[in-house]
Amino acid sequence: MLYFFKQLQEQFTLPLTNPILIFSLILLIILLSPIVLKRLRIPGIIGLILSGVIIGPHGLNILEQTSAVELFSTIGLLYIMFIAGLELDLNEFKINQHKSIIYGMLTFLLPIIIGFPICYYGFGYSFNASSLVGAMFATQTLISYPIVSRFGLAKNQAVAITVGGTILTDTAVLIILSIIKENQLGELNHEFWIRTTISLIIFSIILFVIIPRIATWFFRKLENEKYAQYIFVLSVVFFAAFLGTVAGFEPIIGAFAAGIALNRLIPSSSALMNRIDFIGNTLFIPFFLISVGMLVDVNVIFNGTTVIIVTVVFSVVAIFSKWLAAWITQISFHYSRDQRQIIFGLSNAHAAETLAIIIVGYRAGILNQDILNGTILLILISSIVASFATERAAKRMVISGESDQLDSKTLEIMKHEHILLPVANVDNMHKLLEFVMLIKDKKAVHPVSVLTVVPNNNEAEFNMIKSRKKLEDFVRQASAAEIKTNVITTIDHNALSGITRIAREIMADLIVVGWPQRTGFFSKILNEKTENIINYTDKNLFISYFAHPLVAHKRIILLTPPLAELEPGFEFWIKKISIIANELTSPIDFYGDKKTYDDFHKALKGRNIHITITFHLFEDWEDFLVLSRYIKSDDLLILVGARKGSVSYLSYLDTAVVKINKYFQKNSKILIYPQQNEHAEKTESYEEVSSEPLVKSMEAIEKLGKGIGILLKKGKE
Repeated sequence: MLYFFKQLQEQFTLPLTNPILIFSLILLIILLSPIVLKRLRIPGIIGLILSGVIIGPHGLNILEQTSAVELFSTIGLLYIMFIAGLELDLNEFKINQHKSIIYGMLTFLLPIIIGFPICYYGFGYSFNASSLVGAMFATQTLISYPIVSRFGLAKNQAVAITVGGTILTDTAVLIILSIIKENQLGELNHEFWIRTTISLIIFSIILFVIIPRIATWFFRKLENEKYAQYIFVLSVVFFAAFLGTVAGFEPIIGAFAAGIALNRLIPSSSALMNRIDFIGNTLFIPFFLISVGMLVDVNVIFNGTTVIIVTVVFSVVAIFSKWLAAWITQISFHYSRDQRQIIFGLSNAHAAETLAIIIVGYRAGILNQDILNGTILLILISSIVASFATERAAKRMVISGESDQLDSKTLEIMKHEHILLPVANVDNMHKLLEFVMLIKDKKAVHPVSVLTVVPNNNEAEFNMIKSRKKLEDFVRQASAAEIKTNVITTIDHNALSGITRIAREIMADLIVVGWPQRTGFFSKILNEKTENIINYTDKNLFISYFAHPLVAHKRIILLTPPLAELEPGFEFWIKKISIIANELTSPIDFYGDKKTYDDFHKALKGRNIHITITFHLFEDWEDFLVLSRYIKSDDLLILVGARKGSVSYLSYLDTAVVKINKYFQKNSKILIYPQQNEHAEKTESYEEVSSEPLVKSMEAIEKLGKGIGILLKKGKE
């Protein structure tokens, strides 16, 4: 017993040295700190930083700044910058890139313009020291970025330009650091500029040309190896950070660039993205925040008034200059008060970049001890202000609905969205399930219903158990992306009857089926089973085939018949296509009627969705193959069809479908049949008064007219 307590006492000797005990303590802080401070309405980020202050070497001295702590801290910092680049809405950034540049210039120049004269004339610092401190004021660490991500505001325009401006600002500051350091050493010459330019070019080629191609190949070859994909992504992040160091920049620039390079290859709703977020936000990023707190030495406040004066002045200049930049941005671009507060909150924190600059300047003899101590306290103050400002603004934006431009009717429809995924061949369903997870609305309360229909025979019960067991893999795959699934196995005389019955029972509004691969499938339009699904359900129907992984598609080719905008399911498929384009960061080439395009574009604009769309007038559906010269193998081909008897139905669509299947076998393709009846399913009474005989008669007349036209042309010749 005494031996046990003696060993326990030795293990708890401060500072702690047992790695298992240290890791346990860190996990306990990560777990309890946000929970406790949440009751006090204090942001969890502040709790982690304050915990670092308490347990750090300048607090209770429970932990030291060991190499292990520095390693996890560095990983967390790189993770923050990587996720920031990964969650950046590139479509929004492209459209608003001039705003990011303007904001980046404001948040870079204003702190320097305000800070330099105060340091140079007020404190009497040297030119190099004043320039470096002014550049330090311009830095901004996205410590509060996890807050906007948690509130679902990562794609808000204000967030997009702040993240874009941050990378421009921090890159400029790091260049200034290199210039001042070289100037201090007297080595600022032509060789420095040539070396920096060449390094930047090589760095950009590797990150934005070579790595995306390797990643595309890797994801295609190991599509089902989700764990290997995560390890590959981590390897890219740290390799990019290393390349940033080799190129003469800070590692965070490389990590952010890796996020941008992999942005379009990792959809935000994918299982891979969920793993990246989960591990980062539960371990690495909290570890970094704790380590930032461990650097703060509160005791310097009692070492004299100079440190207090420096801290107060530094804090006022840093906070005011960032607020001023956010205010000018708000006035210039007509943002709301909450968006201004979001910009201010995200940009106000000074941590990683600030520490890097100050420590490098201190070690190079440019800065003194007072500046170092004052800057460390500035880190704590600015982090607290940034966290409070960001969380308050984010809550107000969510409550006011500013983050969501959809009307209440659309939100209600999205909330009750129900997708049915019938499974025929389990081996070929992984891509189809990934597609469903991509297009499923995250606000919908209903799970994805995965259905398998078992023939009604003597082995029906055994086959049901066997089918349900096979579908467990789909449940795991969907769970990895936090998508709820509902496995349904049912007995019926045939698959069609089971699908249509279950679709009615669960009131599904979208059925997603695979593209049948049997020879002679399109002898007329589709094979008998699929044609029956089309004809005997009024649901939105997506018939899909994916020759490549979803992330490998670089462009969407959308073909729509005239009057498609008059179909009841028009808004529904627009929403789904916009999700696909936004998740894959893919432009849309629209082929169809001008009126349909105008309504399509208007619907996207009303949803505040910014996607690059190119319109091509297309009227000659008889000569459908003319499109083949414009379609590449990595294009995603989407054809909006129409059920017979509907307002946008054309007999030419039958031929178009046949040719798509025949001449675009290597392309991924989606055939969409919009919902025809918005309020009710077909019933037997409707079948009795069907328009099918009339449609067939019209088709016969059209074919007869074409035949007569050909004969007349030959007669004239």
